[in-house]
Amino acid sequence: MLLTVGQVVRPHGIRGEVVVEVTTDEPEQRFAPGATLLTEPPGPPPADPAAWRVPPTLTVVAARPHQGRLLVEFDGIADRNLAEALRGVRLQVDSETLASPEDPDEFRDHQLIGLTAVTPTGEQLGSIARIEHGAANDLLVLARPDGRTALVPFVRAIVPEVDVAGGRIVVDPPPGLLDL
Repeated sequence: MLLTVGQVVRPHGIRGEVVVEVTTDEPEQRFAPGATLLTEPPGPPPADPAAWRVPPTLTVVAARPHQGRLLVEFDGIADRNLAEALRGVRLQVDSETLASPEDPDEFRDHQLIGLTAVTPTGEQLGSIARIEHGAANDLLVLARPDGRTALVPFVRAIVPEVDVAGGRIVVDPPPGLLDL
């Protein structure tokens, strides 16, 4: 599964740097010099076969913080014209290349999405559609069988068990939580 770690917003300056909106918790690792990122262009490739195309991978040369984003220099992107061609490109990594978190109670979003949510007695509640990262705690967005969604705080008191290998997550909701 490909995970988006950032998106090129626009070029910066005339030497090929780009502004990147970061979407990873580990920017210092994902955008470290030498890191290789997969690319997903925002639209179809140019019709002209002689036109420059976004390469399938980009290698980070340097990155530095700038106004809540990163300024990133990629190998082979040496001027503003090439940097402009990267506008809107999603920067991705393959989830298979990521090391598992050291803490057994820590999970990456892609590990949780798609898990079946069940009660402690085994009643199916739905499946995890996505994770919303809040200021106080993360919320599991639960796709309910009836088509509705429910937000479940990802805290041990409500989610006592996560079984990634078994494809399920146990949710013990307080009364009324899933009725909102």
